[in-house]
Amino acid sequence: MKATPEASLQKRLLPRHITFMAMGGVIGTGIFKGSSDTIGLAGPGVIFTYIFAGLLLLVVMGAIAEMATVYPNRNMKDFISLAFGQRLAFIVGWLYCFMWLAVCVIEVIAAGSFLQFWFADTPLWVLSLASAIFVLLVNLLSVGRLGELEFWLAGIKIAMIIVFIILGACLLFGIIPSNDTPYLSNFTAHGGFLPNGWMAIVSALLVVMFSYGGSELIGLTLNETPDAAKVLPRIVKSFILRIVLFYTLPILIICGLIPWNQLSGQESPFVQVLTATGLKGAAHIMNFILVTAVLSAANSGIYGATRMLHSMAINNEAPALLARTNRRGVPINSLVLCAIVLLIGAWLAYIAQDQVFSILIAVPGFVVLLVWISICLSQLKLRRNYPVQPQFRIWGYPYISGLTALTLAVIAVLFLFDANNRISIGTCIAFLIVLLISALFKFRKKEA
Repeated sequence: MKATPEASLQKRLLPRHITFMAMGGVIGTGIFKGSSDTIGLAGPGVIFTYIFAGLLLLVVMGAIAEMATVYPNRNMKDFISLAFGQRLAFIVGWLYCFMWLAVCVIEVIAAGSFLQFWFADTPLWVLSLASAIFVLLVNLLSVGRLGELEFWLAGIKIAMIIVFIILGACLLFGIIPSNDTPYLSNFTAHGGFLPNGWMAIVSALLVVMFSYGGSELIGLTLNETPDAAKVLPRIVKSFILRIVLFYTLPILIICGLIPWNQLSGQESPFVQVLTATGLKGAAHIMNFILVTAVLSAANSGIYGATRMLHSMAINNEAPALLARTNRRGVPINSLVLCAIVLLIGAWLAYIAQDQVFSILIAVPGFVVLLVWISICLSQLKLRRNYPVQPQFRIWGYPYISGLTALTLAVIAVLFLFDANNRISIGTCIAFLIVLLISALFKFRKKEA
């Protein structure tokens, strides 16, 4: 007998769990390690990239919240299926799984690289493998315990970001004495606020999209959340502001305390800044937080991948065995598939330690663009035929949703021609073509 979502998954996620799981997916490698790449591309002016991407994210999250109030007990992929049919939902669902699996590999490799701060002689692949095993064991917990653990893991890194902002501001303005109080000089020196021009802001977008990717994870928690239609709009309203602030303020602190062109990229900018200011003990504490932060993000990634695979298996869009859950409500076979992918990630860290991060990071960034476009277009189409009036509405319909989808599409096209991401984007396009062909054959009989 085929399982149903209600019979196999457990509705035990509380609003605070949802918020922190989504924030856990967003606040990870993108800010703690990827920020060195974005700052290196655009200098201090990269904060404009984060703010711009945050506005796009606001519309996407609003679209999810609006559709959730109209179609209860359905998740993000269900909305796409209602709007455009099972074929597109199949493609987007597998793309989303592909994205989260890539994110998980990135996060555990990042965790391994941060652990090398203490274990410099241990190979990256060994530390990455240990990180992967930890995350997989955590995801064997019931969803209620998983949500509670993620609440505390995400809470730790959020608290430390706040402490970093306060500590950094005190160092920046000389409230805490240091070897050299920079004040605002680093924002105007070394080429100015936009040392590489305005186009550099666009170049940094793909890493920023990767950083913000994971916010839509809220759209997958709906089947495990009681009264999701009521609580989701409230969660979304507070979520976006927190995310943008937790990205822009630390980057301003980093660029203020150390020249943007002196970030090494080998270690986290957070650790490099605190080390450069002479606060050695604080650097060790921060590195500990970074390890827990990226493991938290990997934890959210595994959750996103397993729940999407489970949803697709139930709808006959993935092998039926992936729908199987254990007595704790964990999609156990989907978790085994994720474990295999993480083992491959550890192997990649072994054969291409220096290139693996830069190659992989563009994959989720590009897929996030495609997923967000699908969400906006689904809201645009479904709004005209809602069976009930939504409790929450996106303002400016249809112009805001349409403009956001168009902007995301333009960004995606720009990155198709970016030579620096040729391998990553080529991999995404190849996978997309395979999905398109598979969808054509798989659903041909149903539509005949």
